[in-house]
Amino acid sequence: MAFESLSDKLSAAFKKLRGKGRLTAADVKEAMKEVRMALLEADVSYKVVKEFTKSVTERASGADVLEALSPAQQVIKIVNEELVKLMGSENQRLSIGSKSPSVVMLVGLQGAGKTTNGAKLAAYMRKQGKRPLLAACDIYRPAAIKQLETVGKQLDIPVFQMGTTNPVDIAKAAVEHAKKHGNDLVFLDTAGRLHIDEELMQELQNIRDEVEPSEILLVVDAMTGQDAVNAANAFNDALGVTGVMLTKLDGDARGGAALSIKASTDKPIKFIGVGEKLDQIEPFYPDRMASRILGMGDVLTLIEKAEQSFDEKKALEMAERMKANRFSLSDYLDQMRSLKGMGDINDLAGMIPGVDAKALKGAKVDEKGMARIEAIILSMTEKERTHPEIINPSRKKRIAAGSGQTIGRRCKPPAQAV
Repeated sequence: MAFESLSDKLSAAFKKLRGKGRLTAADVKEAMKEVRMALLEADVSYKVVKEFTKSVTERASGADVLEALSPAQQVIKIVNEELVKLMGSENQRLSIGSKSPSVVMLVGLQGAGKTTNGAKLAAYMRKQGKRPLLAACDIYRPAAIKQLETVGKQLDIPVFQMGTTNPVDIAKAAVEHAKKHGNDLVFLDTAGRLHIDEELMQELQNIRDEVEPSEILLVVDAMTGQDAVNAANAFNDALGVTGVMLTKLDGDARGGAALSIKASTDKPIKFIGVGEKLDQIEPFYPDRMASRILGMGDVLTLIEKAEQSFDEKKALEMAERMKANRFSLSDYLDQMRSLKGMGDINDLAGMIPGVDAKALKGAKVDEKGMARIEAIILSMTEKERTHPEIINPSRKKRIAAGSGQTIGRRCKPPAQAV
């Protein structure tokens, strides 16, 4: 889980403060020393850590804090506010130009996840009412075009490609193609490159000058830590990056890149990749992320996930059926699918205030078991789903054949801790 290590260390530091009735300047100084170590171990830039702890110490050492009824809570509140400020204060949306189509140029190092996350972002923008087009401008990496076409097909998003022609010409042609086919948003999937490769960096500058993108989004692997900041600075100097997308945040327990990039480059983090699945992308909200880091949960994101997974009208109808004792296997199937769509149990637990996500470490949804149950229910008739008591041996045999099961086999529960 993202920031797990940092969150644990900060919680330990604040626990010591909570155990004291009154705080002195020395107590605050000692706590800030632990906070400093926790941030450095999370691979946050030394300069950023120094400025952060200085700002918190100055605010937390004031008489209004030390003499408050709950000084420890006041200190935590200050740390929360400074974390939000460090990461950008508020959510920044994707820049959409006034002319159509708007062009979003995806740039970054090799292996950062530009192709997959660019497609994820295109799918996210389609939910916002846009008509995206993916353009394959990576002519160097083997199978890069094929990969983009594959994810495009999975998400039902059109992909424009011209083989291994000049990337500048591909970008121009993609914009013209979008104009003719009614696409109002073009995502240019450029080739990954080292920021010290002057020739390839010049190629990006040529693409930028030719198509004039409304957004130049730097895709950064969160697991690279401090190197992510160095790369961000280099790309920003060369191209004038407008925003950052952090990928693989679910795999980095430290999370230093998220805390360093905004402060080092003054460019906002706009989106984060939180998993391998093609729907696992979220807008970046600094205030919500700060709450997660401090173990306060993230109720708003949890609510948004639930709203995306559960249809409100269907939920009300299902509640009425449950009250009337008419809950069927079709209703059970709908609920199971909705729960599955909300994501990983550990991530969801981390969003609930007061819940120790570590206690659920290793808990997983048994997707094979769920798929097996889904196949069984789908092999039933509507009448059998509503009145399972009518399922006799003959019907069982038919259902088993339709779902690829044997009658003697018992299904596992759809979700269980492993």
